[in-house]
Amino acid sequence: MSPAMQPDDPGAEQPFVSHLIELRDRLIRMSIAIFVVFLALFPFANEIYTFVAAPLMAQLPEGNTMIATQVAAPFLTPFKLALIAAVFLSMPFLLYQFWGFVAPGLYKHEKRLATPLLISSIFLFYIGVAFAYFLVFPLIFAFLSASTPDGVAMMTDISAYLDFVLALFFAFGIAFEIPIATILLVAVGITTPADLVRMRPYVIVGAFVVGMLLTPPDVISQTLLAVPMWLLFELGIVFSKVLVRKRANDTDEDPDPDASDSASSRAPSTPDGPIGGSTMGRVTPRPQTREIGRDLDPHFDDPDRWQPLSESEMEAELDLIEADEILDAPRHFGPDATQTTQTAIPAGAPAINSVEEKIRRANRLRELGSTFAARTVLYEVLEEGDADQRRVARNILNQLDEA
Repeated sequence: MSPAMQPDDPGAEQPFVSHLIELRDRLIRMSIAIFVVFLALFPFANEIYTFVAAPLMAQLPEGNTMIATQVAAPFLTPFKLALIAAVFLSMPFLLYQFWGFVAPGLYKHEKRLATPLLISSIFLFYIGVAFAYFLVFPLIFAFLSASTPDGVAMMTDISAYLDFVLALFFAFGIAFEIPIATILLVAVGITTPADLVRMRPYVIVGAFVVGMLLTPPDVISQTLLAVPMWLLFELGIVFSKVLVRKRANDTDEDPDPDASDSASSRAPSTPDGPIGGSTMGRVTPRPQTREIGRDLDPHFDDPDRWQPLSESEMEAELDLIEADEILDAPRHFGPDATQTTQTAIPAGAPAINSVEEKIRRANRLRELGSTFAARTVLYEVLEEGDADQRRVARNILNQLDEA
């Protein structure tokens, strides 16, 4: 791209072509890395194949060997294995390049979650491959060798064997990623640890079905894949509970005193006056609003007492807040309104009568430092808005959690 096409502001959004150029550069680096590793491994291709074939060779009857049924198989099969091994060994660098391309578009909290998951997913995949080679292969090949009919010589083709072990490597590597998938589902809000616990019987049955489809038609290999999948699912539930508990603790922590002082200096306060004309933003809530706040906002009361509301309880609490707003509206929007109220919402501004206005109101309250009031308005948006509006509300709530 020529210098004239570069944006003046380095923080400005880059044009689509620049993203394509960056993607091309990273793909070239990935290809070079794979090629370099392949050049280093190719002279040892036959030794690598001998190492991969060792579990089968150890179980073959005396005098039996592997065979090549195609003319070019003695050369192409080790060549194929060396290339796949190069990709396998280059995976950390490949994922690093992928992360470098994706990371600038992520939020800060998404980066904090994605970095450990990315690293752990690499190690889990390697552990799955090692589990298949050192534990599963000896048991599978011992079973298959023992079940060979009399009069049949077990002499496996080298190409067929390579395809077989690569399929198992891939199956076990992906199966060991189950904890990562479980944590991601909980992190993005698709499910909860409690829902995963209720789904346990279906997951166990599904693990055996997947084991049946991805492994040879014998009970041993199916069980050796299904049982680790189930145990890894249980491990994912444990880590997802830790993630949820950590988020709750982060939310329940007291705000920074300096931030509180700064927020109080920005937000106008009166003994009994609202912020922006609503009882939800009042600095000193009335007893009824305080009781509602204890359930809606974990900052409001002892964190050990806070429990998430059910849908019916949430509707009842929001109805109480709405009724409280209606009772206070004449006093806060009347001609005797205080200067604080007039500053928060200009004179003649319409009342909050739509979800979009409530989203704007929540942003305004957040700027004024009234976190509790902003959360309460966002809870109403989650109750009344459509899918896009609820997504915006959840993003603002996440930003409030990180503040």
